Amino acid sequence: MCIFCKIIAGEIPCSKIYEDENSLAFLDIKPVNPGHTLVITKKHYQDIEEIPAEELAALITSVKRVGELIKSKLKVEAYNILENNGPSAGQIIPHLHFHVVPRYPDDGLSLWPSRNFEKEDFERIKNKLLS
Repeated sequence: MCIFCKIIAGEIPCSKIYEDENSLAFLDIKPVNPGHTLVITKKHYQDIEEIPAEELAALITSVKRVGELIKSKLKVEAYNILENNGPSAGQIIPHLHFHVVPRYPDDGLSLWPSRNFEKEDFERIKNKLLS
């Protein structure tokens, strides 16, 4: 049983801020910023490819509610929604979850560097995706 399943089962405590029949949201124990929240499915799905579309729609609705809660109660103007899908993408716990990270002016966070690509690179990648 993964750590998130243990949290859902009540075996490990969490700082719960939202819950419905399909999802649970709680404060991250190693937050990027104050209010950093994880929104997880109550059923165990390893990643976004495993979850049925209708359950994903319900989960993203919970993510939206948490974002609205963070904006209104923590008085922030913005937040990031992140989902790391697989170990190479930074997924540490193999249970589908979204991060809702409050953003503050000049908080020093940078998501990722951008890169320059040539027109041929775009064409090559597009052709791979469409083939």
